[in-house]
Amino acid sequence: MKKETITILGCGWLGLPLAQALVKEGYSVKGSTTREEKLEALHDAGVEPWLVRLDPEVNGDDIVAFLQSDTLIVNIPPLRRDDIVEYHIEQFSSLIDALGQSPVRSVLLVSSTSVYPALNREVTEEDAVDPESLAGQALLLVEEMLMQESAFQTTVLRFGGLIGYDRNPAKYLATMAEIAHPDQPMNLIHRDDCIRIITEIIRLKQWGEVFNACSPLHPLRKEYYGRAAEIAGLPAIPLSQSVETAPYKVVNSEKLISALHYHFLYPDPVVQLG
Repeated sequence: MKKETITILGCGWLGLPLAQALVKEGYSVKGSTTREEKLEALHDAGVEPWLVRLDPEVNGDDIVAFLQSDTLIVNIPPLRRDDIVEYHIEQFSSLIDALGQSPVRSVLLVSSTSVYPALNREVTEEDAVDPESLAGQALLLVEEMLMQESAFQTTVLRFGGLIGYDRNPAKYLATMAEIAHPDQPMNLIHRDDCIRIITEIIRLKQWGEVFNACSPLHPLRKEYYGRAAEIAGLPAIPLSQSVETAPYKVVNSEKLISALHYHFLYPDPVVQLG
């Protein structure tokens, strides 16, 4: 049986290898970039390349043709700008209008655990209230916009900090005079797990859901960066001696693990360092 067509809006650090993985699974994949020089890389990966921008209105290639798919994966994080809340809402309003002219019936939104405030405890999917950052506020609002649409079903996937491959903490150690908030737990996830989780959501048709996606173990900052320095052969980085306790959150991913029967490739972010 022929597998469905998937469109990926945003083929960057996560989106391009995701597109490659879906092609290997037998899906027909369309992928977008905002830069013409990246179109060839998409084509070489077996992905139908498209030039699409949301700035904030949709422009570029024919958006109606781009969205001739069964499933849309949206992977466009909020930009760093003072008006990002309003701007991100305008981006998604334009996208939703375009979806109204498409056959797309399933949408997967790549979101972030920045939608959670630091509550100094474990947080679950129900705790996304009053995000502290502008990016978190923008994401939570567009999550709600998509979830309220009746023409298609949306699943929201809230990733922790993305790690793996060239996102190695050793790259930043030289710029760190000390490890700030050394006892603060981290919420991280390897790119390979991100790709497998998205693939499983599509395969199992887990639509209309909100999932956290973080590795089950949450190393302290001093453990994570300390191990990275050790592996890189660098001197141990001093720990901040500040007596202030940094606010934190520990993101619980049990809902996703249960729904997908998922086993993390990298349950411990420290181990993946090597």
